[in-house]
Amino acid sequence: MSEQYEVLAVRYGTRPASAAEVFLNYHAYHEPDRPLQMDYFFWVARNRSRTIIVDTGFSAAGGAARGRTMLMDTVPALQSAGLTPDAITQVVLTHAHYDHIGGLPAFIETAAEVIMTRDEYDFWTGPMGRRGQFAHTTEASELDHLRELRAAGRLTLAGRATMIAPGIELIQVGGHTPGQAIVTVATAGGPVILASDAVHYYEELERDRPFSIVACLADMYAAFDQIRELAEAGARVVAGHDPQVADRFGTPADAPDVITIEG
Repeated sequence: MSEQYEVLAVRYGTRPASAAEVFLNYHAYHEPDRPLQMDYFFWVARNRSRTIIVDTGFSAAGGAARGRTMLMDTVPALQSAGLTPDAITQVVLTHAHYDHIGGLPAFIETAAEVIMTRDEYDFWTGPMGRRGQFAHTTEASELDHLRELRAAGRLTLAGRATMIAPGIELIQVGGHTPGQAIVTVATAGGPVILASDAVHYYEELERDRPFSIVACLADMYAAFDQIRELAEAGARVVAGHDPQVADRFGTPADAPDVITIEG
């Protein structure tokens, strides 16, 4: 029997946005624009054997450069969930955008293994990742940090489907970025899908609306299909940036920015 985990979503940032900004070619839907809130999360999966963090949030500099509101830096955000960087066994990176790897410096002095897909690492450390329409979603210094971790033997590059730990699987789906991954976690209530930016908003799945930042549109649609199949089989989907995460999973006992997906 697989191990089971408690799963938390930790909200560390936010910003105002609009439908026309976040959905690809929104004009094609012939609907008026409308405001949307975009929340920023990282995720925790823990049990008595291990504590895994999925993504690390943006840095203060990376967020400020893009007008994002940081509610908590990485270490205080961990503390809000009762954790410290030293408690983290593995850091799983779903992709290399600034708002998912910016908090990595908090783990420099720890023993945590850092994991991401090989395709993601190779893309962003290669020549195509420096092209303008890709590079604006990353910070060069943060990509250098990935290189340094790799050189130091701290960064593990995963294949398209990798068991990170008993009950936790990293699955590459692509679309948003070439190596974009989701993470499935076994819990007492059944599997949980930490979709990260494969599904920013539930509307993407429910109305088949791709996000505006996309490396391969066909892969993004295919990722929607793959995640829907998992959901139809009983998995619960945790979207990467949707304020509805709090509405769908939150309980009155939760701290305001620490949402228990499965306890």
